[in-house]
Amino acid sequence: MPFHGKLVRNWCGVHLEVRAQHIRTMKDSKLEIKQIVDYPKCRIYRQFIQSLIADRSIRTNGCSGLFHYAVLCCYANFRTSYHRYDGISYIVHPGQWICPLRELRTWFRARTNHQLLRQLDSLQRHHFIEYDLIGRGQLVQYRILDWPRYNTVLDYSCPCQKDSGFFFLPMSAASRLLSLGKCSEMDALLDLWLNAIYNDHQVAGSEAGPVVYLRNGTGSPLVSYAELGKRWGVSKATAGRILGKFARLEYIKTFSFPGRSGTAIYLQNYLSTMFQISDVMVDKEEVAMALNLCIRVQDCAQDMAQPDCASDYSISVSKSHTEILIDRSPEALENTGHLLHDLPPVPV
Repeated sequence: MPFHGKLVRNWCGVHLEVRAQHIRTMKDSKLEIKQIVDYPKCRIYRQFIQSLIADRSIRTNGCSGLFHYAVLCCYANFRTSYHRYDGISYIVHPGQWICPLRELRTWFRARTNHQLLRQLDSLQRHHFIEYDLIGRGQLVQYRILDWPRYNTVLDYSCPCQKDSGFFFLPMSAASRLLSLGKCSEMDALLDLWLNAIYNDHQVAGSEAGPVVYLRNGTGSPLVSYAELGKRWGVSKATAGRILGKFARLEYIKTFSFPGRSGTAIYLQNYLSTMFQISDVMVDKEEVAMALNLCIRVQDCAQDMAQPDCASDYSISVSKSHTEILIDRSPEALENTGHLLHDLPPVPV
């Protein structure tokens, strides 16, 4: 019998929608991947955090602690295991981990043990973690508070892999950490990553790609440098320099609009990291149409790096906005998996 309906589920922070026309026919089902704004926690892959640890081009000299907290969560156990150091076996429960101070100092990029312990004391003082020094002060054992509240705890004992899988980081904890002090470049990058929204009708422009939305209740992803500077505890000029550096490192792609509209920030390599699917190409004119903004055709031509918008004749005019969209349509359809001959003919 035919079935008409919609099944909606939240799985691992991903909003899945399945529309079924016939329950026995797989080709009539449609799967949509979304990162919605209403979800209270964000799924973070351990490989992503470890890639940030290895990226020495991004500074960590801040005092908010968001990056340090994410590193501790990255290595925390999700089930009980046993860890052995110097012939002594330690039991490690879910949400805990034991490691040498020198190893944790490398992850935090702390120069001395005193600097490392100061960062751990700050997280413990604000009730994010608890830690103790064991093994004559050479080992640190920490526990993530409220770990079972946001992450699944498995009941059996088995070694936990630290280079695969993911964990959940609550948005409330990230917001509290950002308010503790000046953010480093790494804290700012994690803030953008945690606030990325994809394919959610509540946020304009999220259908075009993963866009940063700071959850200010407006539904618009446009943000000013002054707002980012206030959020990160830095000046407006510093916030602009940080975004420019992230763009050069190909972590983000920014689209600035004239007047007081603001800047839209789209994350690169987000879909391939979070969902293991191909990343989408985002154009400025597509973002402008989604946000109902007016832009100059010259700006679109410069962003698309098309110097040949004008003809070779002595008397010529620039391409109109519609012509630019027509020229870009075949490439956009090909990136989404559609071909022109698959589309129905349009009467002229």
